Amino acid sequence: MSDELLTSLLRDVSRSFYLTMRALPGPVRRQISLAYLLARTTDTIADAGLADVPSRLRALAALRAKILGPDDPPLPLEPFLSSQATPAEQVLLKRCPESLRLLRDLDPDDRRLVREVLDIIIGGQELDLQRFGSATGSRIVALPAQSELDDYTYRVAGCVGEFWTRLCAARLWPGAPLDNQALERKGVRFGQGLQLVNILRDLPRDLRRGRCYVPAQSLAAAGLAPRDLLLAQNQSRFQPPLDQLLALAQSHLAAGWEYTGLLPKSQARLRLACAWPALIGARTLRKLRRENLLDDSRRIKVSRPELRSLILRSILLYPWPAAWNAQFGKEMELIPAPFSSRKLP
Repeated sequence: MSDELLTSLLRDVSRSFYLTMRALPGPVRRQISLAYLLARTTDTIADAGLADVPSRLRALAALRAKILGPDDPPLPLEPFLSSQATPAEQVLLKRCPESLRLLRDLDPDDRRLVREVLDIIIGGQELDLQRFGSATGSRIVALPAQSELDDYTYRVAGCVGEFWTRLCAARLWPGAPLDNQALERKGVRFGQGLQLVNILRDLPRDLRRGRCYVPAQSLAAAGLAPRDLLLAQNQSRFQPPLDQLLALAQSHLAAGWEYTGLLPKSQARLRLACAWPALIGARTLRKLRRENLLDDSRRIKVSRPELRSLILRSILLYPWPAAWNAQFGKEMELIPAPFSSRKLP
């Protein structure tokens, strides 16, 4: 049954990231897959819109206690089952005790690393709930400044780069002459870049929930308030702060591609598993630059055919280092001019 949790259930709740999990080398696949599954469980609780914020915070605190310590009282997750949008998310919550048993069965050093990253992620989710607890579509709350956005993207995604690197260094190249600290720094930026892409892609949906991850300070500099982003015709005015975030996301993803290239050449599966999110992120960034991000009628995503093409091309090019290394640069070269240089439809 545990194998099913880390295969079929993981596939049902992780979409394209499941492919990355399956590509990972055996010595780290189980630990990373389990960490993702538990993080997805806590995110499902945090995002349970039909439950009030205090109930979600209590449930997150209870789950954090079980992740970090002994398994004592039962988890109060039943009230959250009806809040889930998909059957897979309901199954994820129902089978949380099994996920926790898998965590306790890990090697002690691996268990410590999984606990550390989940503690940081849950802290970010709790902070998010506290910050946006009173937010609604008619009362939008924005992050105050860029420092808060950087902190948030670290807590929910950048910390994964540290965890990923520490686990892989211990399990895949112990004692190898690699600068693991430099890898960790680039891994943090990699995760932050992927999260920034997600934030920009989901901007219209988050705004209608009252959440604005674009810093209020940046909006004010452009003469905008968070509520102005509800109107698609304000895209041109929004372009200066948007361009800054797009440039930051691109820079972080470039650090992620550098991270991929610094991994040992012998770790082909790991390098491919890292390359795919970077390439998908770059392709999504191209789409974000092309569209009016304030238009909530358009859902920006990489299609399945595009996804298969990116993955297949990376596999075919892997034996030729120069061509393989050039993939990310070519994606960046194809990024169009900013939306502000074109007329609104």
